[in-house]
Amino acid sequence: MSAIKRQPNQVKSSSDKKSLLVIGGVIAIASVVLFAYLMWYVAPEENLESVKIVAVTESGCIGETYDGYAVNIGACDASPGEWVTAAVDQKAKERAALMNPTS
Repeated sequence: MSAIKRQPNQVKSSSDKKSLLVIGGVIAIASVVLFAYLMWYVAPEENLESVKIVAVTESGCIGETYDGYAVNIGACDASPGEWVTAAVDQKAKERAALMNPTS
């Protein structure tokens, strides 16, 4: 036996608490950053554009922009074929372009 008496349980428990705190902090920071990015990504960025009404449905008027994107502009009193000015979400158009690439 040695003359030095160690108490490994006390040393180990404090280092376990510190490592759990560090891991929890990293997870919390990553969660906040991911949440902020998602909020920025889905927040609408609307611009006024002229759209041609393609159809009138129960959920609103469907219009087509000059660059060929179909958008739901909400309730309107136009008939198919008419041109109206409506707020169009630019980020939705960007996401549609990413999902449907042209070659």
